Amino acid sequence: MGELSERQKFILTLVIHEYVRSAQPVGSQTLVDRYALDMSSATVRNEMVALTEAGYLRQPHTSAGRIPTEEGYRYFVSRMVRQSELPAPIQRTISHQFYQTRHDIEEWMRLAASVLAHQSRVASLVTAPHSEQARLKHLELISTRGRQVLMVLVLTGGEIHQQILALPEPISQDKLTEAANHITQLYQGQDINGTNVSNSNLSAFEQVVLGLVSGLMGQSNALVAGEVYLDGLTNVLAEPEFAGSEEARRALHLLEERSLLEDLLSRTVLRSPASGVQVLIGGEGTWDDLRQCSVVLARYGTPGLATGTLGVLGPMRMPYGRAISTVRFVANLLSDLVTETMVE
Repeated sequence: MGELSERQKFILTLVIHEYVRSAQPVGSQTLVDRYALDMSSATVRNEMVALTEAGYLRQPHTSAGRIPTEEGYRYFVSRMVRQSELPAPIQRTISHQFYQTRHDIEEWMRLAASVLAHQSRVASLVTAPHSEQARLKHLELISTRGRQVLMVLVLTGGEIHQQILALPEPISQDKLTEAANHITQLYQGQDINGTNVSNSNLSAFEQVVLGLVSGLMGQSNALVAGEVYLDGLTNVLAEPEFAGSEEARRALHLLEERSLLEDLLSRTVLRSPASGVQVLIGGEGTWDDLRQCSVVLARYGTPGLATGTLGVLGPMRMPYGRAISTVRFVANLLSDLVTETMVE
């Protein structure tokens, strides 16, 4: 497929914009009328035929208008979607929402998923920041009832793990707090190799707790990504091409199934150390469940310390410019917030 002429690029852009708006095949006369083109319907139709022969458009039915193909969307995204930014008022609104929330990683994750879904009008996913090598930041031991104690392990980057302990005999909250602070003081910033090193200054109880901490850190190291937050799933199910469709449900199942999602992330954004937005169209021949969808993904955080992934999923007929600029902006915003938290 050769390089498109400027007029062909222009018409391809109009077809994609109109199809995103209407979800209906686009005819040449529709473009001339809606966009007040300074060219005849026949001229537009000839260019649309050329774009069809080049593989960028297709005609779903005889005598129907054209719709974009996967290649048409890829060309549009890679060459014609400018590195546009969200309008300044929307940026200020989103920033204000984040800085108004409590200094809470989980609340940031939920807000990020909500903002992405609302701005892009499709489904969103956000994974909590996750360190490739877990390091202890803070430990809490909280008496619950009887001999049960809740152990809360906070890792560098904000990742949280919890475990219930059953003690052979009750221990006061003051003693539990003293033990948790002692372990934090001795092992803060240490990875699993560091926490596996015994310390004669620890009591027998503290040694047991430290062993459990090491176990949770080992579990964290085995994960590809942190906890997953989803929003806007009903947005996708409401799209006309997905209404009552098994295709949409299969795509959303990929978001909700941990192993499938980790495979997607590990083979895309997590494989690339560079920041930036990645766009997957039609599953890219790898994920069959996504063959009718597009996914826009980006990493956030600080590589080497803690990173997460965020993005949106919707039909191939999605507003790419808006989706890409929203994903990029929220990723940059979360990177700043998470980095500030990590260096405190």
